[in-house]
Amino acid sequence: MRRRGLVRITAALAALTFVASCGSKGPAGSLSADAGQGHLTIGIRFDQPGLGERTLNGEFKGFDVDVAKYVANELGVSPENITWKEAQPTYRETLLTSAKVDMVVAAYTISDERKKLVDFAGPYFTLGQDLLVRLDDPSITGPQSLNGKKLCTVPNTTSAQAVKDKFAHEVALVEYPRYTDCITALLAGIVDAVTTGDVILAGYAAQNPELLRIVGKPFTNDAYGIGLRKGDPDGMAKVDAALQKMITSGAWRTSAQANLGASGYQLPSPPAITEH
Repeated sequence: MRRRGLVRITAALAALTFVASCGSKGPAGSLSADAGQGHLTIGIRFDQPGLGERTLNGEFKGFDVDVAKYVANELGVSPENITWKEAQPTYRETLLTSAKVDMVVAAYTISDERKKLVDFAGPYFTLGQDLLVRLDDPSITGPQSLNGKKLCTVPNTTSAQAVKDKFAHEVALVEYPRYTDCITALLAGIVDAVTTGDVILAGYAAQNPELLRIVGKPFTNDAYGIGLRKGDPDGMAKVDAALQKMITSGAWRTSAQANLGASGYQLPSPPAITEH
């Protein structure tokens, strides 16, 4: 009798293990498995108006936030079951490789160098690099006019160095922890320009229209993607499918217009989701 009881218990435990593994809908640690538990941790920016911003009352808003919510919902996770984690450029790869977040939706430019550490779903937005300058400074007309001037950016980005390498060898590069610090330095006359994606700069210009302007001559062709941990093709395929649905349903355009249109930024067409 004891042997039969032990057999029944063992069988029941095996069945429970099987059900649990099926319920996770993916290998342990994968995006599908985490979503199968009904919760996701997503890295976004807290300080980029129009894209990812934490308001004074603690709410999160912006185009990237809407994209993250839409993807999470398609994975079966409702907004109230998302934990938002700040993803500054310096720490985006670390957040993913250390599994502190399930995905990063944070104005994350796709690059070959970053692909060595993380995977990208998408892209979900195309843009160009530009310059933000003071409204009363007519001397800066493009990256070639930055020789002898100070250009601000943040750590773990390649935008400022690209300007120095390709356009203005004598520009002085200045780094601050956040783009908001760069904006403060620009307004104070400590630096002469800030460079990053034009859609990011548009948000800051919209906050200070009487003081700042975008040069308006993008000099790169870039794309934002959703950062994922490497080695999860199933999770990537599901995120790609969610992004495609957001685009074809019209939700992409609605969110982009609501979050970015007020700045006067000319919205690009939705990008084609690439095969990975």
